[in-house]
Amino acid sequence: MGNSTAYPVWRTTDGWEAFAQAERLCALLAERDPDDEVYLFAELRTVADLRAMAAVLPSATFDHVSARKGPAGEYLRFDLDVAAADDARLESHLPLSLGEYAPWGRVEERFVAALGRGQAAVDWHGLWPDDPDVDAYGAIHEDGVQVVFHGDEAQPDRWTAHHTVFVHVHKRGDLARARKLAAHIGGEVLGEPQLGW
Repeated sequence: MGNSTAYPVWRTTDGWEAFAQAERLCALLAERDPDDEVYLFAELRTVADLRAMAAVLPSATFDHVSARKGPAGEYLRFDLDVAAADDARLESHLPLSLGEYAPWGRVEERFVAALGRGQAAVDWHGLWPDDPDVDAYGAIHEDGVQVVFHGDEAQPDRWTAHHTVFVHVHKRGDLARARKLAAHIGGEVLGEPQLGW
C-alpha cells in the first residue's frame, strides 16, 4: 500500500462543473471501492454551513479544525448536538471539520449542495482498467478520483477560489494514464504530480 500519485486534470470556479467532471471520470473505473464507500471531507465556517451538513450527514462526527485545550490541558472534542444547540453556542466552536465515509452514490450531490466557503473534498476509490495501449495497470488501493473544493492540492491545505479534479494512480505515477483520463473529459494534466491518499 502507500500513497497514490495525484494528477490535477480539471480546474474551475464552478463547483458543480468540477463535481460533474469527477463523476464522468468515476464512470471509467473498472471497479469501485470494495466497501462501496466514498470519503467526504469538509471545513465548516458558519453555523448555517454546519446545520446544512448535519442535515445531509446526521450521524457525522464534527471536530475543531484546530486542536483546543481545556483548563487542565486536556484536548477538547466537539460534542454538541447540532440540532439542539443554539446558534451562539455553535458559533463559539467554529470552524469545525468532518471526515466521513458514506455509501457510494447516496449523498454526494446533497453534500456538494450543502458546502459553504470552506475547503472540502469527495474521494472515490476504485480500480482503473488495464490499458495496454499506454502500458497502464490498475492499483486497487491507489486508483480513483477526487474533487477538492476551494483548493488545488490533493491533500487540501491552502484555500483557493477554484475547485480541482484529480485522478489518482499508483504511487510510482502514471502520466500516460493521467493524460488519457484527462482527455476523456476535455481536460489536461495541470502541473506536477502530487502526493495523493
